[in-house]
Amino acid sequence: MKKLALIAVAVLMTGCSREFIENIYDVDYEPTNRFATNLAELPGQFEKDTGALDALIRSFSGNIEKRWGQREVKVAGKSNYVKYIDNYLSRAEVDFQKGMITIETVSPTEPQKHLKNAIITTLLTPDDPANVDLFSSKEITLEGQPFLYNQVVDQDKKPIQWSWRANRFADYLIANNVKTKDVDFKKAYYVEIPMVEDHFSQRSYQYSEIVRKASTKYDIPEDLIYAIIKTESSFNPYAVSWANAYGLMQVVPTTAGRDVFKLVKNKPGQPSPEYLFNPENNIDAGTAYFYILKNRYLKDVRHPTSLEYSMISAYNGGTGGVLNTFNRSDRKRAMNDLNSLQPNQVYWALTNKHPKAEARRYLGKVTNFKKEFNANQTL
Repeated sequence: MKKLALIAVAVLMTGCSREFIENIYDVDYEPTNRFATNLAELPGQFEKDTGALDALIRSFSGNIEKRWGQREVKVAGKSNYVKYIDNYLSRAEVDFQKGMITIETVSPTEPQKHLKNAIITTLLTPDDPANVDLFSSKEITLEGQPFLYNQVVDQDKKPIQWSWRANRFADYLIANNVKTKDVDFKKAYYVEIPMVEDHFSQRSYQYSEIVRKASTKYDIPEDLIYAIIKTESSFNPYAVSWANAYGLMQVVPTTAGRDVFKLVKNKPGQPSPEYLFNPENNIDAGTAYFYILKNRYLKDVRHPTSLEYSMISAYNGGTGGVLNTFNRSDRKRAMNDLNSLQPNQVYWALTNKHPKAEARRYLGKVTNFKKEFNANQTL
């Protein structure tokens, strides 16, 4: 649980508005192809970057523990959304993998009133992550299309977009579905709301134009982008991870993000977490990193299928991990050995001999999701 708390505090370090970040970095840069001459040697996609977090951890997890106890600390992750409101007395968790929404309160006074407010807030939370501070109990301005729109329906099987429908559904849930449990010597009141069966597809549809634009811009296949997003975040725009990776494609600011700014956008610095929580920025940055892998780090891989397997593996475990799979001491020989193999042999090596177990599993997941995506396209 302490590891989970570490990731939460990372975003507290950035208080800038999205507009401020965009003014600095000019979001709509086109790729320049002017690669830097002094490039750090084959960096990994994910490197832990938890410096200075220890000093801030109490400000978030401490407030949660005060209300919910040490065993009930929940924070946002790669495939779950967690938001506290009401001075940490109420919270919502959306588990995108299980397709379940849990909304609960430990308010000692008028718990059903607090629970109703939490339900309405969750159902109407806007789909722009820039308007939601995940790592505080700050209230949310409920305007614009909800990010759960079409992913959950009310008692009449209707999607929830407007306040009147959210209020009516909240009343229905409180009258018929409230449960209780003991939490740190308190009574918690909660409801569970199942998401619609095709909630994965519903989320993916809303990013289709962004994916198509990034695919065309960087010459990276759409099915690969979709498969990466599903693997990395289950199409959760609020995703964060232990590696301080953010957003739909789980981009790490200090490694992949820095490379994208330096090599593709020809700009200094690195993207902030707030920048990467914006879906368009995130998909652009993640796809641009594939562009770098394809045209820089792995450009010597000759067979296009072997290249794609190598790119997928490198996105998770770094280019060095790919080369270490074939030779740990000599990068040039590693590339020669990789090129001497057929694509199916490269796939076998990366899923069986890669130094990192997570990277071995990762390639299989992404390729399976690619097949799933293409099969659905033909239906």
